[in-house]
Amino acid sequence: MSSLESQLEAVLLLADEPLEVARLSEAVAAPPGDVSAALAALADFYDTTGRGFCLREVAGGWRYYTRPEHAEMLSRWVVEGRQNVLSQAGLETLAVIAYTQPTTRARIGAVRGVNVDSAVRTLLARGLIAETGNDSDTGAGLLTTTTYFLERLGLNSLDDLPPAAPLLPDASALEAELAALTGQSTLPDAELVVTDTENEETAL
Repeated sequence: MSSLESQLEAVLLLADEPLEVARLSEAVAAPPGDVSAALAALADFYDTTGRGFCLREVAGGWRYYTRPEHAEMLSRWVVEGRQNVLSQAGLETLAVIAYTQPTTRARIGAVRGVNVDSAVRTLLARGLIAETGNDSDTGAGLLTTTTYFLERLGLNSLDDLPPAAPLLPDASALEAELAALTGQSTLPDAELVVTDTENEETAL
């Protein structure tokens, strides 16, 4: 193992988020090209030697992760109740945002058929989504996923998302269908909001 690889290991062990090549290059005072080559060599070394962890490039940066094949064992080891997981409602809301972003609460509610305000608040609080501007037609806030979302899913970019499930309609297709049912050419976001309090989600 080279001195550069050893230094990169030391820096990455302290990282609590994926580190970009530029930041790693600055930390170890080495050219970005050399850093990229060293990172690739480390990742290959961990793979070929069967280590319990791997080095992966996600969300535009590099970070250590445990290997997927150990997930079941690690899940058993984690103390019950300490896993911070999303409910089914939260996961469904996050999926709609991921595949139709940028999107509004109204469109998400139309896809899911329930009020999603509570779920959206929780996802915002956890840093998985963010408000990024407003819809030009209605002024409603637009929601998108974050870099933290990519990190948690182990993705490098949104292009790495698997194909959307057939049961998850595209927002534009959904609006066209609703507009046809109501006889309108377009359907404002306000009319897509589900207000049935009996179906309102209160927690994730």
